[in-house]
Amino acid sequence: MKPRASMLLALVAILCGWGAARAEEFPREAYSNPVAGLDAASEDMFYRGRVEFLRSWAFPPGGGEASGLGPLFNRISCAACHQKSGRGQPPSGPNERMSSMLVRLSIPGEGPHGAPKPHPSYGGQLNEEGAPGVPGEGRAAISWEETSATLADGSVAPLRRPRIKFVELAYGPIDDALVSPRVAPAVFGDGLLESVPAETLKRIAAEQPARGVHGVMNEVYDVISGRMVPGRFGWKANSPNLKQQIAEAFIGDLGVTTPLFPDDQCAELQPACRAATKSKNQPELPADRLDDIDFFNAHLAAPPRRDADNPAVVQGETLFLAAGCGVCHVPSLRTEAHPKFSQTLPAQTIAPYTDLLLHDMGEGLSDDRPDFRASGRQWRTPPLWGVGLVPIVNEHSLFLHDGRARSLEEAILWHGGEGEAAKTAYAALTKDEREALLAFLRSL
Repeated sequence: MKPRASMLLALVAILCGWGAARAEEFPREAYSNPVAGLDAASEDMFYRGRVEFLRSWAFPPGGGEASGLGPLFNRISCAACHQKSGRGQPPSGPNERMSSMLVRLSIPGEGPHGAPKPHPSYGGQLNEEGAPGVPGEGRAAISWEETSATLADGSVAPLRRPRIKFVELAYGPIDDALVSPRVAPAVFGDGLLESVPAETLKRIAAEQPARGVHGVMNEVYDVISGRMVPGRFGWKANSPNLKQQIAEAFIGDLGVTTPLFPDDQCAELQPACRAATKSKNQPELPADRLDDIDFFNAHLAAPPRRDADNPAVVQGETLFLAAGCGVCHVPSLRTEAHPKFSQTLPAQTIAPYTDLLLHDMGEGLSDDRPDFRASGRQWRTPPLWGVGLVPIVNEHSLFLHDGRARSLEEAILWHGGEGEAAKTAYAALTKDEREALLAFLRSL
């Protein structure tokens, strides 16, 4: 990068409060800071990757280096779903369009390498938007069914579950599809999660049955190595590494090709998609720019804890562990030096509160849609670090894979299957004890 460009990026970083030293002054940027200790060349790469993350893509043949949106897509940038590198949210009702949520689709059976089998008319997810001359696939209208849970002290907690209805479908019926609505997850800390050795995850899985849970690793196809490997990213641990997850999002959500996925994803019954104008840039996101955004995502720092010495938080942590929550939401993990970025992401102890394993979470959370080795009832344990900052960064308090939980308490009360015992332990607490446990979660 030219020195002047480097200086401009550094100036923008300071003005926007992106530096780690500005985290407290700019709490809404808490998920957007780079890890500490990057040298000038690494900072340049980080901010080049940030440009790619924020970039709004354009329809070909125009757009210059941003040419390549579509032919079918959901949003025009990574940041449109992962606002401020945080989590998305579902619509409030059927008349509101999905803005940071999408719907995975498949049909019974297995696709290549054991992946979900794409729907013949709509592919692997519903793309609501289309380039000029290409009809968007339709719209997923979400409505909410209210229910409740009664706690041991007689308190009644409201709950809700989503119902999806497909409308304005452009390519025929979709009634036979397996459907999974999913909000965009937060993307900070992923380089550290990528650095946790697979042997550590296997050891945790081997130890868990003695404590009543049975975490397993997904096995997914790695397009870079051409073999089956453990999965660790995505709501069902259905991506093997950060670069592939990013490339999957570019082709699936934006319709932008990369060296990993160089072909547009047009279903068999979508001739307008296949005939759409192509970008002169092939692939549309070339290898060097994919490397930049991979570096950016890998080096987004997890925010530090807050109020750790608060007596209520201390009590809440004790209750969290006593309830068995820490068996799956493992408080600390030891990483190795990152396989690609060993100088900037050295071996260290992290506190993500996850085991990166799949767990049966019961029928209430099931989407009935297998994903490689993950069953419809299995979900990856989501990391809890940074969860207390969601209301500040993303200005909502919606949790779980489909955003159904309107509070951390609701998220806990949806736990079933292997999480049933921890949920029961939480429900048995007094009101003050429950508030202490929630105070602990808000401190993360």
